[in-house]
Amino acid sequence: MQDNLKERLCGAVDEGFDRQVAFLSALTAYPSTRGNEQSAQAFMADELDARGYELDCWQIDIAEIQHLPGFSPVLDQYEKAINVVGSHRSKTDQGRSLILNGHIDVVPAGPLDMWDSPPFEPRVENGWLYGRGGGDMKAGLASNLFALDALAACGLAPGGDIFFQSVVEEECTGNGALACLARGYKADAALIPEPFSEHLVTAQLGVIWFQVHLKGLPTHVAYAGQGANAIEAAFPIIRALHDMEQRWNAAENRPPEYGHMDHALNLNIGKIEGGDWTSSVPAWSVFDVRMAIFPGQSIDAAKTEIERVILDTARENAFLRNSLPEIVYHGFHAEGYALSRDSSVHAAEAIAALDSAHQTATGHALVREAITATTDARFFGLYADTPALVYGPRAEAIHGFNERVDLESMRRITKATAMFIGDWCGTEEL
Repeated sequence: MQDNLKERLCGAVDEGFDRQVAFLSALTAYPSTRGNEQSAQAFMADELDARGYELDCWQIDIAEIQHLPGFSPVLDQYEKAINVVGSHRSKTDQGRSLILNGHIDVVPAGPLDMWDSPPFEPRVENGWLYGRGGGDMKAGLASNLFALDALAACGLAPGGDIFFQSVVEEECTGNGALACLARGYKADAALIPEPFSEHLVTAQLGVIWFQVHLKGLPTHVAYAGQGANAIEAAFPIIRALHDMEQRWNAAENRPPEYGHMDHALNLNIGKIEGGDWTSSVPAWSVFDVRMAIFPGQSIDAAKTEIERVILDTARENAFLRNSLPEIVYHGFHAEGYALSRDSSVHAAEAIAALDSAHQTATGHALVREAITATTDARFFGLYADTPALVYGPRAEAIHGFNERVDLESMRRITKATAMFIGDWCGTEEL
């Protein structure tokens, strides 16, 4: 790419940056938690339509994707789980195609009194935008859109097809991105601006979600010795699962990407409930678990060990051995993915193009990083033979209180993305 075009694109990003921050504030104000994404998606669709993109909005149909690799099981049917894709079709078709992917869904805000300001009333202070989802990952959606705007402001369009995706379900299944693949949206590369501090993600973990259902024997608390406490029965099982977590993290089990990390795989007891009355020995409990796995680690083998650990521990309990726990899988059935293992020409060229764009935007070489989370990149890399580059702005307290995103970092990411699109796809006159 000519230096002159790089300068023009960066200048266009600067010229439109106040509008970009206003756009991000408006988008962050939508409380787009799972099942409540419709208004935010309507906003995205309107913005794409106003820019002249070919618009595709559809409700995800489980029947259309449940047979596909990468599908994650769900406990309830989807209601109004809407994906939005805006397509640019190149007139010349001389360049390479690109998916710009981001997710609109956000995690719950938690107790509102623990936020310094309301989570869905975004505020800008000292160069940061505060609000639930501002960092994870609506700033990324904004950088994708305004990078394309920068090209348009220069009188240019991408020289290859572009598919701008705003998907749901990233925080719990990834089935939104999978539905895009099932609908036929494929390209030569994908860019996902998740908030990992302007680093290129070279590897990500897989994730398994499951529930453990326990049954006890209720009685009045005065005769507790005659009952079986289904809440307390969870404790030894949780301890056994943490022992398993330690074994999986042992040095001999780590792949090269994670060899330097003592504890890359984290088990989390995310929710527990049970019992019906304070003075009754609880007859039931349910706890939800998230467990990570390494790239290349088999989901089926991991599930087999999880089940063995839970059932073996239950058989050591005098009551539970006659009332074994039920294990229910729902949500993430996500494999790990390592871009570093993609030896294709497309992967090497995409990484080189992003490295060059990043250096121009920031003045620094692109840092590579293996992360301990999962993203939708796995769908493109594992199931569509498409190198997936995860590269987004700096954010803090994602999934926590007072989530915030660094606006100058978003500016740099937007500039780098605009230059990457221009290099990867080429350009053509509007």
